[in-house]
Amino acid sequence: MIRSDRRVTFDEPPEQVWEAVTHPERYTTWWPWLRRLDATGLAEGEVWVCDVQPPLPYSLRFTITIGEVVAGRSVQASVGGDITGTACVDLTPLGDATEVHVVSDLAPSAGVLRAFARVARPLVTWGHDWVLDQGVRQFRGRASSSAPPAPPS
Repeated sequence: MIRSDRRVTFDEPPEQVWEAVTHPERYTTWWPWLRRLDATGLAEGEVWVCDVQPPLPYSLRFTITIGEVVAGRSVQASVGGDITGTACVDLTPLGDATEVHVVSDLAPSAGVLRAFARVARPLVTWGHDWVLDQGVRQFRGRASSSAPPAPPS
């Protein structure tokens, strides 16, 4: 099991960060390691189909089933496929900025991946952390560029 518990601050307010997050159709343009994403929206019950290529000699195919969604605030999800587990994302206002708190508990479920994870745990953990670190780095600025237009005056 790989557990992640990360807090990242973005300069944009929660409404702008949330606006960016609610457009999964844009994700593959932001994250080149996300080779495939079939997703129609961010709503309870939606199932996203994903292919991720970390900088390791394997790719991961899995689904994300969206659980509880509190608009502008949080998303809970379960993961199934090559990896299984749970994930939760919470947005907290910090003045004009936003803290994003991501918690996940994931484990390889496929036999070959489980065996690889047993013998190369540091490498698997590094690959997982690489995807999260790249995801944050590549998302920076997306929230401001995805902001809804200002209402007419």
